[in-house]
Amino acid sequence: MSEKTILVADDESHILNVVSLKLRNAGFKVITARDGQEAYELANTEKPDLLITDYHMPQMSGIELCRKLKESDATAKIPAIMLTARGYSLEPGDTEQSGINQLISKPFSPRQLLTAVNEVLGLAA
Repeated sequence: MSEKTILVADDESHILNVVSLKLRNAGFKVITARDGQEAYELANTEKPDLLITDYHMPQMSGIELCRKLKESDATAKIPAIMLTARGYSLEPGDTEQSGINQLISKPFSPRQLLTAVNEVLGLAA
C-alpha cells in the first residue's frame, strides 16, 4: 500500500504540530498549511488523499477552501475533515456542498482524529 498524504491546515501552531505528529506516527505523509490560501495552493500541487482543515483561518476559511476545491475537477474528490470550535455547527447543506466528510469539535483527542481519518480514507483502524 502506498503512503497516504494528508494536508493539514490550521493557523494554530500547537494544533498543527499535534495533528501532524499523530498522523506521521500512524504512517501518513503530512504536509501543512497555516491559512486557507496556502492550503488551496498545496492541494492543487500535491493532490493529497485527505484534507484536515480548521474552520476559522486567515486568508480563506476552511469552508471556503473546501468549496473552492470542490469546484475544480483536479481537486473535487479530495475528502475533508473539518475542525470546528466547540459548539459551532455547520448546516447540512454547507457540508454537502463543500465535500466535508466529518466534523470534529475542538478540543479533540488525537485518537478521535485518527479514527476519523481511517474512516474517511476507508482504512482499517
